[in-house]
Amino acid sequence: MSRSMRPDAVLVQAVIAGALSFAHLHDLAEAAGQSGWKAWAYPISVDLLLVAAWRRLRTVRRDRSAWTWFVIALFASLGANIATAGLLDLKHVPDWLCILVAGWPALAFLGGTLLVHAPTESAPPAVVPAQPVDEPAATEVDVRREDPALPAAPELPASPAPAPAPAVTVPAALLDHARKIADSHQTATGSPMPADALAARLGLPGPMSAAITAELQLI
Repeated sequence: MSRSMRPDAVLVQAVIAGALSFAHLHDLAEAAGQSGWKAWAYPISVDLLLVAAWRRLRTVRRDRSAWTWFVIALFASLGANIATAGLLDLKHVPDWLCILVAGWPALAFLGGTLLVHAPTESAPPAVVPAQPVDEPAATEVDVRREDPALPAAPELPASPAPAPAPAVTVPAALLDHARKIADSHQTATGSPMPADALAARLGLPGPMSAAITAELQLI
């Protein structure tokens, strides 16, 4: 016989325990008023809830809800085994047990739904190693600084300074005319004539108006 076909003692024990528990649950459900196919459905419901809770515990071991439903399913299975061992008169089942058996399908469905749709623990984000930064290659200036034997780079001639703007010469007649206009304005208003008003009155370009304003010391 090949190794894969050898009987496993644990597997044989699991089959025996499952068969006996299945039969005890069936007998208890039938004694509680669930006849026919309904009595056979109760053992399947209990075993499915037990398996779902165990699978959840293998994924998230600290899940309290999974432990709660595992204990409930285990208590239902062990309770049926103990009840059918002669401690309970199956011909006169108490009312509370009939109510418990009748309400088990809804309880098992609720537990299975919560176990299946419960969120799982998220894995920690993977740490991405920092990529090494390539050092910039040495430029021609750096090489010349490190090796004094190389000729120095030629110096560029300095750019010439901008030539100063030529001074604007104001004719004497134009300056007298501007002074008369400024004096008339001050006599009429009592305040010096603004420089922009004089420039607009004379209609002269900017440099000429600035020169006249400087001569007359207008604001």
